[in-house]
Amino acid sequence: MDDVQADLSADLPAEDAKLVTLARATRARARAAEGAAVRDLDGRTYAAASVRLDHLSVTALEVCVAMALSSGSAGLEAAVVLTEGDDVDVAAARDFAGADVPVLIGRPDGRLHTRSTT
Repeated sequence: MDDVQADLSADLPAEDAKLVTLARATRARARAAEGAAVRDLDGRTYAAASVRLDHLSVTALEVCVAMALSSGSAGLEAAVVLTEGDDVDVAAARDFAGADVPVLIGRPDGRLHTRSTT
């Protein structure tokens, strides 16, 4: 991962700011550990929260990838993950969309701190 530690929240393009808003709202509504949002190659957005059950554990980004894939999407243009931790597994996004898809990582309040890629 190509990590850059800084406050990346300022001066985000409107499309990426929308992903942050969706990820933040979805995480809060579900009271989940993570929230994520992705934009596919057609400009459609998908937002999800992480799922933690006894027999099912899925990250928010994995849920977003599954939603996009099951909706007929051909790939991803960008992703945002909001979480308390710093370690975000982008393997599912890479499997689906390939290398070099930008992934912005931030805190639950929407402050972004890391720009990474799949």
